[in-house]
Amino acid sequence: MALVEYELRGHVAVLTLNRPEKRNALNDAMLEELEQAAKRASSEAKAAIICGHGKHFCAGLDLEEQSGKSVMQGIEGSRMWHRVFSYIQRGKIPYFSALHGAVIGGGLELASVSHIRIAETNTFFAMPEGQRGIFVGGGGSVNLTRLIGVSRMSDLMLTGRVYNAAEAERAGIVNYLVDTDNLMDKAMELAERAAENAPLSNYAIINGLQRIHDSGYDEGLFFESMIASLTQSTPEATERMRAFVEKRAARIEAPTKAPTNSPTGGGNDER
Repeated sequence: MALVEYELRGHVAVLTLNRPEKRNALNDAMLEELEQAAKRASSEAKAAIICGHGKHFCAGLDLEEQSGKSVMQGIEGSRMWHRVFSYIQRGKIPYFSALHGAVIGGGLELASVSHIRIAETNTFFAMPEGQRGIFVGGGGSVNLTRLIGVSRMSDLMLTGRVYNAAEAERAGIVNYLVDTDNLMDKAMELAERAAENAPLSNYAIINGLQRIHDSGYDEGLFFESMIASLTQSTPEATERMRAFVEKRAARIEAPTKAPTNSPTGGGNDER
């Protein structure tokens, strides 16, 4: 039985964690299959979704495998997590996490390296490493802290705080909240939309934004100028811009429902 199932739906690869009897807890074998699935997606898809079978997305690290490991074995295991997650985070295609049930520990670290996170309203999030006597080892101290800040990360780890889906959205973990029956539909809708973008633009977005954010002010602006020049000089970008100028491209319209803090309604102005 595959620990990570793989399916290609059009231009979107769907990677499904398949260890529901363990709440999709991550072990070394599962990570190896996740890495192979991500490499396959990189070669044949334009976007990817990570989801989980059963009642939960992922309950974190399989602690049964960790007992008895030496310090060096622990370091090597952590570095394997870093390698696999980095391939997802800084690869060729954007990743969308479809989250439900428990998103805990290593599961939250996995979600944090996705580029967009969609969650059902019954999803809950935790980082209980402090209570387990351990520390994050899958990049959470960098990637999740980048999303929510040091203060919130410290709160999760020190106190065992559990976020519900609405709290996770406010904290910056979740991009989209959906009803229980709409999770995969929404994830597929967003992934297909991203798959329609120019591949070089997607690559620049998922690799450039993070590096620019981690750079100094002047360096960031320089990187931005270089990336902007490279992307707009391609034949595909030229055709896409021409289609917009000639009004052959789809218009950008205001949302049908205005935000609650907006004094005005929607509209149909072209941008």
